Amino acid sequence: MLLSALRRATTRAVILSTAVATAVAGTVALTAPAQAANRVTPGSFSGYGFDQCETQSQEVMDAWLTGSPYWAVGIYIAGENRHCGDDRQVHLTSEWVSTQLANGWKLLPITVGPQAPCYVNPEKKIRIDNNPADDFAAAREQGGLEAVDTVTRAQALGIAPKSTLWNDIEAFDTTNTRCRNSTLAFLSGWTEGLHSLDYVSGVYMSAARGMNALDDARVLEPGRFTMPDRIWVAEWVKAEQYRRPPLATPPSLYSAYLRDDGWFPGGRMRQYRGGHDETYGGETVNIDTNYLELGRGTRPGRAPRFCGGTVVDFPSYRRLGPGAEHPQVSALQCLLKRKKLYGGEITGVYDATTTAAVRAFRESRGQGIGGRMLRKTWTTLLSEGRGPVLKVGSGGQAVRRLQRALNAAVQAGLAVDGLFGPATTAAVREYQEAVGLRRTGVAAYDTWAELQSGAL
Repeated sequence: MLLSALRRATTRAVILSTAVATAVAGTVALTAPAQAANRVTPGSFSGYGFDQCETQSQEVMDAWLTGSPYWAVGIYIAGENRHCGDDRQVHLTSEWVSTQLANGWKLLPITVGPQAPCYVNPEKKIRIDNNPADDFAAAREQGGLEAVDTVTRAQALGIAPKSTLWNDIEAFDTTNTRCRNSTLAFLSGWTEGLHSLDYVSGVYMSAARGMNALDDARVLEPGRFTMPDRIWVAEWVKAEQYRRPPLATPPSLYSAYLRDDGWFPGGRMRQYRGGHDETYGGETVNIDTNYLELGRGTRPGRAPRFCGGTVVDFPSYRRLGPGAEHPQVSALQCLLKRKKLYGGEITGVYDATTTAAVRAFRESRGQGIGGRMLRKTWTTLLSEGRGPVLKVGSGGQAVRRLQRALNAAVQAGLAVDGLFGPATTAAVREYQEAVGLRRTGVAAYDTWAELQSGAL
């Protein structure tokens, strides 16, 4: 037993040293600035994603950015068993990668390399070595080399270190012990190889015919195989749940085939629907759909303090005028003070100074000459600022501004928590319908423009 363990350790060390040397030689031409310019992907994120065999054109990506509920996209960058190889990846360039990352997309780089020895599809000709010698050392070496090739391709595309790279292993017979062990040894070498090259290891497999074996090995054979950092579980929901793409509420990340404690929370994503057409902005693509819960998930960041702690978040906003006394008057005075239109104290009383400040704000925004605070004036005041694309999975201060503005515009009653979820999506759709925009549920440039104009 000890001798076997020492042999495995020695084999892994040789594989990794070879992998590192090969990777350095293969990536020496890359420059640090090309990678430094791009963020780690996908990082921490909670939300929807899609994957498709061919990388989509910029026209499609732009249409789907502002029209679809998706923030993540799978791209097939490597692997001898890719159905969509280099000849079909006409859009996949370093410029394409940088553009999508700058626009906010989360990328999921995928390799389809050697498949399980017992995989039944004859088209996938490159297989994992099934030799059991030294606990499948040959399969481990294959996994390490696949890691090197994928990292080389990822770096050429500008995909930064510490990003997650995904190895696609299609469904295989997990009851075939030798096939199972060689496949897990391959994935062990893949993970160790990625770690040595400063990337995060991800594995895509069927829940019932692949991922279950990986989870069993994690629990029943601890230490024999190196586990990936993140898993992408293919487990499709029933057809009757497809009524509203992607889904009205996120699919469960728990599985009938995996224990609840494996890679959870923060290490799972689920492919819950197979190939089907979806259309956004006039662009139709046949996709698989996924839900991601990775890292710390989407975080809203710390809520800012306004004017020494003045409350500015309300489920709806009142019409206000001279003489009013209300906490929302304090919020109004604070917000106008931040715009340097109000120089008085925050009293909660709608006095002459407040009236003059409101009059100045309304005149400057083309909303008449009155000194009363109207619903459209609240909407403009609360939404002003940079208007980034926001959708399910977005988080931060811009989401808080959006939620406040929607509470003013349509009395949405949203909790101003900085997380763009189903309730915020519904409120965006309600507002879009009210002002004659397409009901995408995505707060894109046109939605922000209407909010900031005070349109109701």
